[in-house]
Amino acid sequence: MSVARIRSWKVWAALSAAVVGLTLPAVTATPAAATTTAYDTTYYKNAAGKTGTSLKSALHTIISSQSKISYDAVWNALKVTDQDPNNTNNVVLLYSGVSRSKSLNGGAVGNWNREHVWAQSHGNFGTSAGPGTDLHHLRACDVQVNSIRGNKDWDLGGSAVSGASGSYTDSNSFEPRNADKGDVARMILYMAVRYEGDDAWPDLEPNDSTSNGSVPWHGRLSILKQWNEQDPPSAFEERRNDVIYNSYQGNRNPFIDHPEWVEAIW
Repeated sequence: MSVARIRSWKVWAALSAAVVGLTLPAVTATPAAATTTAYDTTYYKNAAGKTGTSLKSALHTIISSQSKISYDAVWNALKVTDQDPNNTNNVVLLYSGVSRSKSLNGGAVGNWNREHVWAQSHGNFGTSAGPGTDLHHLRACDVQVNSIRGNKDWDLGGSAVSGASGSYTDSNSFEPRNADKGDVARMILYMAVRYEGDDAWPDLEPNDSTSNGSVPWHGRLSILKQWNEQDPPSAFEERRNDVIYNSYQGNRNPFIDHPEWVEAIW
């Protein structure tokens, strides 16, 4: 069922329930169809045929082979990874989709800066080389929109976000626009597989809370799984994965290559 049809069904169901006073079952997303990539028999060969914790463990081992960059180097890297395919002088900003000049990076109003999709405070890993500089969850973002998102967990609803049409926020959660929902989900779940607490960094894990604060968890998993289904990997996201793999870190986000692995693990 398409996302448009799912939304239409939700509207019809909600109206019908209001009329007859019935509580209807929640609509759940259909699991992503299995995909094949050029990396299945090479990069991902040790993950073949696995599910659950075995798949998560295999992917952790695979993607942990990674080059790290400095936080200063992230500026120039984002100018390449987040480049606007329609204007090579610009980057595309997360949460808003705005195309903005690469030269406008910084901290002032009208600039774009480095958004940690997995908030730094959820594990207190800072900006040193490691999770704080991992390009698979760092994105170019409008300074003010980034500030509004802060370190909030992920959920549905709230008030409209100024400067990011289609995004919403409340006191403890943020909902990105539809075109970024799957991107966010796959970035968060990449982090949960990459950082398992077997190095100098905390064990990052998803949960279903929107009050995670400084613990190394991010929610809500149930919503992130829905977003992964509703917003499949785009050409922009796939190109970004390739650029990070080939030019910077030497590792991939497996959920961009295989979005169905989200359901296989969680």
